[in-house]
Amino acid sequence: MEALEAIKTRRSIRKFKPQDIPREIYRELLEAAMLAPSAGNEQPWQFVAIDDRRILDQIPLICPTAAMCRQSPLAILVCGDSRYERYPDFWVQDCSAAVENILLAAHALGLGAVWAGVYPMKDRIEGFRRLFALPDEITPFALIALGYPNEKPAPSKRYKEERVHYNQW
Repeated sequence: MEALEAIKTRRSIRKFKPQDIPREIYRELLEAAMLAPSAGNEQPWQFVAIDDRRILDQIPLICPTAAMCRQSPLAILVCGDSRYERYPDFWVQDCSAAVENILLAAHALGLGAVWAGVYPMKDRIEGFRRLFALPDEITPFALIALGYPNEKPAPSKRYKEERVHYNQW
């Protein structure tokens, strides 16, 4: 899939077919994530790939906006790792870029995906820390539910000229 087509046709998918994702695809998604730009190229991220049905079913108890995990065969928890942070607080931008790369790679591979926010909600951060026994230097940032789409939302036109300013406000 061509890059601009992927950007223009990617939509959040919350309904999935009951079909497993081959493990080789996990690597493709995570490689795409790790190719994201980061401040000083520090790559301050860690990833938890979740395909255990028992764990996927627990996720909505921590993050109600991730109810689709009860249907998805895979979720990826994107986390910031303070050990790799040379520029304080830029890990949020870095992890955001990694999430977007996963979303676009998933779409290009024929998967559906949706980004569920975790950071900065303290209850979600602590819930994921407990569920996955994350060390103190790891901060859960976002959860991406993935699967083969069982819905096809129409592409959306979102360009708004009135929000573009040239050379000054």
